Amino acid sequence: MRKIFFAATIAGMFAISACNTVEGVGQDVSSAGDAVSGAADEAK
Repeated sequence: MRKIFFAATIAGMFAISACNTVEGVGQDVSSAGDAVSGAADEAK
């Protein structure tokens, strides 16, 4: 649970700092999803 929260927090920071365009938002959301998915796989 802690890893998922950490990954989501990091992804959120990237999303806030890097999304200047609609394309950037899509990339950030995708990156956040990948980070959370990776953390969930590690927690299994």
